[in-house]
Amino acid sequence: MHKAPQLVQKAKAVNSDLVDSFGREHTYLRISLIEKCNLRCTYCMPAEGIQLSPKNDIMTADEVIAIASEFVRMGVTKIRLTGGEPLLRKDAADIIKRLSAMPVELAITTNGVLLDRYFELFQEVGLNHINISLDTLQEDRFKALTRRNDFLKVKENIFQCFDWGIQPRINVVLLKGQNEDEIVDFVRLTKNYPLTVRFIEFMPFDGNQWNSDKLVSLSEVLQKVSVEFGRENLHRIKDAAHDTSKNYKIEGFKGQFSVISTVTNPFCDSCNRIRLTANGKIKNCLFSESESDLLSAFRSGKKIGPEVQKALEAKKFKRGGMETLEEFSNPSRNQHNRSMILIGG
Repeated sequence: MHKAPQLVQKAKAVNSDLVDSFGREHTYLRISLIEKCNLRCTYCMPAEGIQLSPKNDIMTADEVIAIASEFVRMGVTKIRLTGGEPLLRKDAADIIKRLSAMPVELAITTNGVLLDRYFELFQEVGLNHINISLDTLQEDRFKALTRRNDFLKVKENIFQCFDWGIQPRINVVLLKGQNEDEIVDFVRLTKNYPLTVRFIEFMPFDGNQWNSDKLVSLSEVLQKVSVEFGRENLHRIKDAAHDTSKNYKIEGFKGQFSVISTVTNPFCDSCNRIRLTANGKIKNCLFSESESDLLSAFRSGKKIGPEVQKALEAKKFKRGGMETLEEFSNPSRNQHNRSMILIGG
């Protein structure tokens, strides 16, 4: 396997126990709180549904806090809550309050349906890093993509964010033949609103019928935007450290847009993410076939730090070991993974 020379065998980062064999320091933990969702997005959940973990296999609130605390002790500085739909969890508010007391940047990714119930809490604890999934600005398409009819509620909640001093990021999964004709409409939203629209390339997971023909690439997005707004008005914004997106702004617009090109332009060399599933498994990469059972170790009284380090040591350089686009496009490789809803994004 090819390994980028500049990353191999780097010295361990200072004050962190979360470094992989390529020298990447993992400071960002994504915790899935729940496997259930109130939408049924076609790219996230198979049409036939999913087999949920038994209730007793899902982390309790106390376990979430205890495990998160250990990650923070080891060097995590940012925690993002995901799902399923994290705000569906009955004790979500309790978990959010307790995590907000830790010395981390706290964020959440939600489909926005229940968001209005939590604005007051978010303001109380200072949680203002909110990603909202919305793949279309058309109500009929929303119903087709999500198999639910909550478009108006999600739209209303997005605009309520501004009333609460929140500048949301909208996540748009692009699907060829389904919503790429709305790219310009989404970018136009950033003219009068200080939000970020993030276009995400369609990625393969169990049961989502992925193939490369459904991809809308970074270059296609930029081409459509340039034709509409003028290439001279399209400005590249400097990316933050470990940023997964390539960021852009239209001259004179209040907001900005970005593209997460996991498939056509992967950003694995600067990855700093670890994922913890709702049933307590570590995924050291979004596309990793293997998982480490952290919850069982925790419940048996073992120290979880060594388990976390062992999982990171096994992390591949790129996309769970699928280094080329040919490998990534092979169903025998890319379908040996959970459905997205069971990972947490």
